[in-house]
Amino acid sequence: MHAEFLSHYSGNLGREMYLNRYGHAGMPIVVFPSSGGTHNEYADFGMIDACRYYIETGKVQFFTLSSVDHEAFLCHYKSAHDKALMHIQYDKYLIEEAIPFIKHKTGHFDPMMCTGCSMGAFHAVNFFLQHPDVFSKVIALSGVYDIRFMVGEYGDDELVYRNSPAQCLWLQSDDWFLQKYRNADIVICTGHGPWEHDCLPSFYKLKEAFEIKGIPAWFDEWGDDVAHDWPWWRIQMPYFLSKIGF
Repeated sequence: MHAEFLSHYSGNLGREMYLNRYGHAGMPIVVFPSSGGTHNEYADFGMIDACRYYIETGKVQFFTLSSVDHEAFLCHYKSAHDKALMHIQYDKYLIEEAIPFIKHKTGHFDPMMCTGCSMGAFHAVNFFLQHPDVFSKVIALSGVYDIRFMVGEYGDDELVYRNSPAQCLWLQSDDWFLQKYRNADIVICTGHGPWEHDCLPSFYKLKEAFEIKGIPAWFDEWGDDVAHDWPWWRIQMPYFLSKIGF
């Protein structure tokens, strides 16, 4: 399997940002790590091996990113607004620096796919909703999609609200965004087993918003034995890749 261990300097974040590439061809899949995870996490926990068939046959290539979550939504000492400000810098890094870097490395200039597990699933859904011209496919596994789970109540702070998918989608009325959403391949999955119950309220709220807005998406619920953990995500990711046409 082709693998590259890369970095590039981010002017938006003021630091070197690390990312790994797994694969030589096919649609780029941008991977956001789970809470506190790194660019190495996805491979370290066996997700790359689980998707080996799709990588080695040139159907997809994975780009696993670093995050700044502990300076943004997981930073315990910042206000919700300041957490959101740091997240916006990461958004700028993603769109202005990481995505062009990936395009340059791959020669792929069409929309990409994004994915993640747990906190990474939140990011995948959130960035897809913010940038449906950049991402046309998303697979989100075991995410929490209400930002209040991470920052608490935040009043009427619009910057925070815009990054809470299970809340802000309800007021999305821009037809450009809605048509992009409706043309995308969207998979949002949760289990009902250990450590998944925190995910369920926002999973159902997000599902309801998608239905009200007429956005086709696959909200898939797995059984009471399906835990919020890597062994299940290693099963789910290749399964969903097969179901969305790879």
